[in-house]
Amino acid sequence: MAEEESAQERTERASPRRIHEARTKGQVPRSRELTTALMLLASATGMLVLGGQMIRGLEGVFRHGLNIERAKIFQESALIETLANTTFEGMMVIAPFLMLTAVFALLSPLGVGGWVFSTDAFMFNWSRLNPITGLGRVFAWRGLAEMVKALAKFSLVAACVCWLLWHLAPRFLGLATEPLEQGLVHSAQILGWSFLGMSAATILIAFVDVPFQMWDYGKNLRMSRQEVREEMKETDGRPEVKSRIRRIQQEIAQRRMMAEVPKADVIITNPTHYAVALRYDQTKMRAPIVVAKGADLVCAQIRRLGAELKVPTLSMPPLARALFYSTKLNNEVPAGLYLAVAKVLAYVYQLRQAFKQGAHTPPPPPKPEDLPIPPELRRD
Repeated sequence: MAEEESAQERTERASPRRIHEARTKGQVPRSRELTTALMLLASATGMLVLGGQMIRGLEGVFRHGLNIERAKIFQESALIETLANTTFEGMMVIAPFLMLTAVFALLSPLGVGGWVFSTDAFMFNWSRLNPITGLGRVFAWRGLAEMVKALAKFSLVAACVCWLLWHLAPRFLGLATEPLEQGLVHSAQILGWSFLGMSAATILIAFVDVPFQMWDYGKNLRMSRQEVREEMKETDGRPEVKSRIRRIQQEIAQRRMMAEVPKADVIITNPTHYAVALRYDQTKMRAPIVVAKGADLVCAQIRRLGAELKVPTLSMPPLARALFYSTKLNNEVPAGLYLAVAKVLAYVYQLRQAFKQGAHTPPPPPKPEDLPIPPELRRD
C-alpha cells in the first residue's frame, strides 16, 4: 500500500538530474522487440543478398575439407591442421553475414536509450534473490503487459509462419528434385524470405512496444513534489545560503566599483538620490564610460569618497538621472548624451586648468546649464 501511495504522489516529470543519475546507473529505456525486429531484418537482408554466395562458399569449404589424402588420415598433426584451415575458411565465408548482424546489434540500442556503459549493472543485488519480490514482479501489471506482448508476438509470428509454409510449400517440395548446389542456394533464399516475413511481424510489435517503453520509463522516474523541492535545494542551494552568497557578491562588486572612483574625471549627482562617476581617456576610449553609480546610501558613499579624493562633483539632476537609468556599469554612455557629457567634461577640464595656473588667471567659464538630453532618455 505504501508503494502504491508513493507512486500516486509522483505526479511531476523527472528532472534532468534524475534522468542523468538513472542513466549513470544503467537505467535507460530499452525495447527488446525493436532489437529482435532489427536483428531479424538484418538476417533476412543478409540471407537474401549474401545467401547464394555464402552457400556456394561453404559447399567448397566442405568439399575441400572432406577431401583428405589417405596418408594424412593417420597423421594427427595433419588432421588438426586441416581442421584449422577448414574452420578459418568457413569463418571467412560467413564473415560478411556475421559483420552485418553485428553492426545491427550494435546500432539497435541507438533507437531507444542509446549506448550506456555502467558498472552498477554488474554489481550483485541480493534483492533479486528474494522470491517474494520476484513473484511480485511476475504478478504485477508489468508482468501482465509482458505476457500480453509475448502472446501477441507468438500469434503474429505463428500466423506469419503458417502463411509462409502455405505459400512456399511448392518451393519446399521442389528442393528435393534440384541439384545439391542449386537446392542449397534456393534454401538460403527461402530462409531469407522467411526471416523477412517474421521481421515484418515483429516490427509491428516494436511500433507498439517502443512508445510503451518510453512511457513506462518516464512513469518510473516521476518525482513527488517534495522530491522536486529537495532537489532544487540541493542544486540551487538553500534560500538563506543563496541570500548570503548574493549579499557577499554585491559587497565585493561594490568594493570593486568604489576602487574605480579615484580614476573618475567627474561625479554627476542628483544631488542626494543618484550619483554617477564618469571617466574618459581620449587615447583609449571611444566615449566616456560609467565607472561607478549608485542611489541613496551608495550615492552618499560615492560623493563622500569623491570629496576625499578631490574628484569634481557637479549637481546636475536631469543628466544624473538619465545616466543612472540608461547606462550600465563599465559601459559607454549612450550616443544621445554625448553632447551633454562633452560639455560637462570640457567644463571640468577648464576647472582643472584654472586651478593649475593659480589665482591670477581669468575666472573659469560658468557651469553649463540646460544640457541637451533626448526625451527618450529623460527620467523626470
